[in-house]
Amino acid sequence: MVISQRLNQFYTQNNLGKNGGEDNDYFLMKFRFFSLKLPNSEFRKKVVYIHDIQHILFDCDVSWKGEAYIAGWEIATGMWKHLPIGIMSLWAMGFSLLTHPKDVLNGYKKGLNYNGLIDRNIPKHEIMNLTLEEIDNLLLKKNTKPFNYFIFSLWSFLSIVVIGFPIFFLIILGFVFL
Repeated sequence: MVISQRLNQFYTQNNLGKNGGEDNDYFLMKFRFFSLKLPNSEFRKKVVYIHDIQHILFDCDVSWKGEAYIAGWEIATGMWKHLPIGIMSLWAMGFSLLTHPKDVLNGYKKGLNYNGLIDRNIPKHEIMNLTLEEIDNLLLKKNTKPFNYFIFSLWSFLSIVVIGFPIFFLIILGFVFL
């Protein structure tokens, strides 16, 4: 089965709509007790299918547990270089460290052995005709990086800063206007 078929199956199983909502103006970020309706930026629309392929590649659902694994994987493969989606990956990693730290760590460790699909610059229509096994072979590194707790700790700290920045900013504003 080629990726386009796997993606359609993934979107149907997870109630994500046609093309995973790629054409929508907004997307929902679901939390336990509420959801946020966020603008679906042009950059996100162009790359969301890559994120979804990663879910399929590692058999991760769209719960925060699955997102935790994928966020760790994305940071390890260097997706952070691609702004603004890199900020979203860091934010997801920071939030996930608070909710599913083991999954972030496992995804990060796995990501050290892979190149990011976004870095391959393969046209979407070509990716859609590949099989999952072909994508796995395409992304798997020949030389793997050893896991380094210090580097992971730095990424963890940075991701917590990214998630905490809005709160910190509001506190500073509060002191300024008091």
